[in-house]
Amino acid sequence: MDYTAKIARNVASIPRSGIRDFFELVQGREGVISLGVGEPDFVTPWHIREAAIYSLEKGQTTYTSNLGLLSLRKSISKYVNDFFHVDYDPATEVLVTVGVSEAIDIALRALLNPGDEVVFHEPCYVSYSPSIIMAHGKAISVETTKEDGFSLKPKKLAEVITPRTRIIFLNFPTNPTGAVASREDLEGIAKLAIEHDLIVMTDEIYSELRYDDEEHLSIASLPGMKERTILLHGFSKAFAMTGFRLGYACAPQPIIEAMMKIHQYAMLCAPIMSQNAAIEALENGKPAMIEMRNSYHQRRDFLVKRLNEIGLDCHMPGGAFYVFPDIRKSGLSSKEFATRLLEEENVACVPGSAFGPSGEGFLRCCYATAFEDIRTAMDKMERFVGRL
Repeated sequence: MDYTAKIARNVASIPRSGIRDFFELVQGREGVISLGVGEPDFVTPWHIREAAIYSLEKGQTTYTSNLGLLSLRKSISKYVNDFFHVDYDPATEVLVTVGVSEAIDIALRALLNPGDEVVFHEPCYVSYSPSIIMAHGKAISVETTKEDGFSLKPKKLAEVITPRTRIIFLNFPTNPTGAVASREDLEGIAKLAIEHDLIVMTDEIYSELRYDDEEHLSIASLPGMKERTILLHGFSKAFAMTGFRLGYACAPQPIIEAMMKIHQYAMLCAPIMSQNAAIEALENGKPAMIEMRNSYHQRRDFLVKRLNEIGLDCHMPGGAFYVFPDIRKSGLSSKEFATRLLEEENVACVPGSAFGPSGEGFLRCCYATAFEDIRTAMDKMERFVGRL
């Protein structure tokens, strides 16, 4: 049988994740120091794990509302109001999802007709363009640069908006660059969204991980933007809950209703044990989150300093837990650099090209790993660069 002819064309056109492809090279190697996978090295705080265990012990093993536990949605609404300064009705404007990944998928499927365009900034997380394509949309990337701190500039955004544009897709702080957006840039983007009557999707999964005493600003909080913004957030990064697979979307009721239709047929609901753990995280998890953030802050400062000393020019990211050093002086492509670093020094970083063409010439290093491992990895990278 010719299976090639059986696979949907839009799925067949999507490449495999560059991150996963690279880490297949890592599998089976002993003694690798990984600065690769974007996952906290902290175990989920005990009181959050205990809430999940207690949920099981009480026999809470049923389905929940398609929208999620109302008690969780109330906690989300309060948290979002306190942190993002946007008020959402927990009964109609909040949807609990299986990770932010599902929220992205169903938001795109709820809004796009075939051929509609979604504009996003690049380098970006590996799933954005494929998610748009799988929803039968057209992915339009806007390159961001090291010189601009990898922020999306409104002028560049304006150049790619067309009559087919339907959504502006943001991610600040950004994976893989750690970039943050200034108020001026967000206000410029908001102005374009209003002028062109566009929806803004904003993935703010790293929003708690801001450094240098800078307060996070969501575009949803700007005047005139709540009614045209889908705020996507979750628990994986700030609360070290990656395996709980829990996220949420906050948006106007008609959009949440459309997303819920897809969610109820595809997923039905998120796991109840994870939802109960999330309530505990939102209500009592701030001290542990701050402790983790302070540790990331220390690691970021050390890593950026060492990379620049080695001769790999690296901007100071304002958030998330990634740095994105420029390796173009090495004369190697990002994939060649990452592959040789792995083979010669047993250090794993992700080639910048995995995050789109504009990531070529850079390397993503994740500092959500033990400080001593980061120190050793930098010594090994210095030795490797010295040989080039």
